[in-house]
This record gives sequence, C-alpha cells and structure tokens, in this order.
Amino acid sequence: MPLTRDFKETIRARAARDSKFRKELLREGVECMLSGDTATAKTILRDYINATVGFAEVAEATHIPSKSLMRMLGPTGNPRADNLFEIVSFLQNREGVRFHVKAELA
Repeated sequence: MPLTRDFKETIRARAARDSKFRKELLREGVECMLSGDTATAKTILRDYINATVGFAEVAEATHIPSKSLMRMLGPTGNPRADNLFEIVSFLQNREGVRFHVKAELA
C-alpha cells in the first residue's frame, strides 16, 4: 500500500525537529535488517532517507545511482549486502551515531 503524502510529510516534519526520532528510526531499520526482517528494514530505511537526506545525497556518497537505491529499498528490491551496509554506514556517519551488535543469550 503506498504511503499518503500526509504520512510522508508527518515523518519528514518529525524527523526535521526531533533528532531522537531520526536516530531511533535508523536504529529500528538496522535492527530489523539484523533480525532478518528485510522487508521492514527496507521500508524503514526508505522512509528515513526520504525524511532526511534524500536519495540524491545517498547516491552521491555511495556511488550507487539514486534510481537503483530506490529500487533496492522498494518492496520488491533485493539489495546486495555490500550495498546495504554501505548505505547504513553513510547514514550512521551522517546522523552521528554508531550502532553495535550485542549478543543476548537465550
């Protein structure tokens, strides 16, 4: 289901004024990716990019064409791991955060 303009504008406005929201949105995308929920991870990362930096800047930084980035993070996209981690690395650096994996024993 496509997002409505109101939803996209709401996310963009919140991200513009709330750095904690931006960081948590990015964290949630990375956590979903690491837990194997790639569909949700791609959606969250796409929303994060649209609400913050935009695909043109990510494309310039990663040397991946913006249309390819949009397809990768789209519903039927299948990004390679190296591309996905390059995107996440750029977003972390831009946001000024660094995520670390911590094992939890069951």
